[in-house]
Amino acid sequence: MPGVWFDDLTVGQRFEHPIRRTVTETDNVLFTAMTHNPALLHLDEEYMKGTDFGQRVVNSAFTLGLMVGISVGDTTLGTAVANLGWDEVRFPKPLFPGDTIHVESEVIDLRESRSRPDQGIVTFLHQAFNQHDELVATCKRSGLQRKRPAA
Repeated sequence: MPGVWFDDLTVGQRFEHPIRRTVTETDNVLFTAMTHNPALLHLDEEYMKGTDFGQRVVNSAFTLGLMVGISVGDTTLGTAVANLGWDEVRFPKPLFPGDTIHVESEVIDLRESRSRPDQGIVTFLHQAFNQHDELVATCKRSGLQRKRPAA
């Protein structure tokens, strides 16, 4: 089980996730179509040539999901009970098809569950960077995490 038990997490603990991912044109178009998002900034290259971006921008919901997904293997795989929420989601720079992202996470808060003695609530700060080490996405994610089982 690659995830981390609640008891083994510490505030300030950092994870530099080894998975890197190049986002493709197909990723962007499929995700945008599957989520019924007709925004021109994701689908219309000609329209976007006349904007400040000059090209299509990757759907931010895909960027968020990819950032959190990359973090799962090192943090919560097999130890998560439930995702409780995503807060302060930001996209300070656009992500474009062809960009490669890498993700870093930090434990920013831990607290015991009041109603579930075998679990705790962890809050991670996730940050995604492009190949130029520019921050393209960030969010705080809270989740219910299992404690190490009693021996």
